[in-house]
Amino acid sequence: MSAQRMAAGPDVDRVAAAVADGPPALRFPYDATVLVAKPLRTERLVLRPLEASDAADVYEYQRLPEVIRYLPWPERDRTEGYAHTAKRAAGRVLAADGDFVFFAAVLPGTPATDDSTRDRIIGDFMIRTSSVLHAQLELGWVLHPDFQGRGYAREAAQALLDFTFETLNPHRVQAFLDARNGASAALCERLGMRREATILEEQYNDGEWQDTAIYGVLRREWAAARG
Repeated sequence: MSAQRMAAGPDVDRVAAAVADGPPALRFPYDATVLVAKPLRTERLVLRPLEASDAADVYEYQRLPEVIRYLPWPERDRTEGYAHTAKRAAGRVLAADGDFVFFAAVLPGTPATDDSTRDRIIGDFMIRTSSVLHAQLELGWVLHPDFQGRGYAREAAQALLDFTFETLNPHRVQAFLDARNGASAALCERLGMRREATILEEQYNDGEWQDTAIYGVLRREWAAARG
């Protein structure tokens, strides 16, 4: 190894690995409507595109102070909450920056809050396009507190991360979260994501300036971890 390469160290290796990954190659556009009939399934959950009819279950966690504390959501009454769910459920196609799809995390065998014949939505998980040009996608999640601490978030987020890399082929997947949210930070780390930055006082919510933590994982790192 040359003295110049030895001095450069890991940076040279990282650049070489990035070159080997090739240019951005997102498999876009992607229409998630196909997942309505053929949803993603984990050991205990079903992940399918969010529907406006899921609003009652979503509102059960959307209205909770301990949930919105870490989300850029205002307090909403039921009518506003239902409208918000309908807006998020309208996302189906990933094609351009800012496009999103929300996935309902369905727990089979647990009745919905408004209809005992339906299975309950215990949270929702998001894929959003950060940059088509640079093949970057974002994941996000929210889970009802009554169902936290049982591994459901890890189960759903891992399935969605795998789906994202396998189906959409991003170079990088990232997550942005309230830096105070220790549970989400721990989940990011269990998914193999690294904490790359903290943006100080990025947002003003709930009467205070809040820091944002950025986590990320590259396609080759995900592939190596999945082995």
